[in-house]
Amino acid sequence: MPDITYYVAMPFRRDEAGMLVAGAAEECQSSSAALRRAEAMSRLPDNIGAIAFSRSGDPLMGEFSDARLLRKFGELPDDLGEL
Repeated sequence: MPDITYYVAMPFRRDEAGMLVAGAAEECQSSSAALRRAEAMSRLPDNIGAIAFSRSGDPLMGEFSDARLLRKFGELPDDLGEL
């Protein structure tokens, strides 16, 4: 089976201790849809930001490449590797 690319938008908020917490990720139809959805998520009252990313791989084999950041919105740290 050829590789499939998934496009995802995921919001972030801060918990009571001030730590970043990822919200529910939403799969999108395209990179532009993921960008639009992430931007909208970043504007919701409880969220401090959101990211749009893609990930490619073979779902039957369970092998996927690392996520590729498309864009971040809001007040997220520059280094998202710790998230």
